[in-house]
Amino acid sequence: MTTNDTLERLYNTVLERRKADPEKSYIAKRLQQGTAKIAQKVGEEAVETIIAAMAKDKKELIGESADLIFHWLMLLVDAGVPLSDVMKELERREGISGLDEKANRKLKEG
Repeated sequence: MTTNDTLERLYNTVLERRKADPEKSYIAKRLQQGTAKIAQKVGEEAVETIIAAMAKDKKELIGESADLIFHWLMLLVDAGVPLSDVMKELERREGISGLDEKANRKLKEG
């Protein structure tokens, strides 16, 4: 099993559960609350991930990272962005220096 498989399965679960009863599904409830609430939850999980990293608490970092990724996937579904598009972008950037990639983005933006 690869990381991509796990992310893809979880993404598909989010897609499936968005139509579920919000009283019975956390995913459906969050998606029904809308983009702002989902984005807020992603932010909260990001902060908790940072706190765990700064505390050098590996167990907590793993758990918070999983929460962050899960809520990030809900944000993608909410925005109608396929996980495959994000993966393609990561693949496009593979082998490119982060400094070069950032400089190229600034050239395109400016």
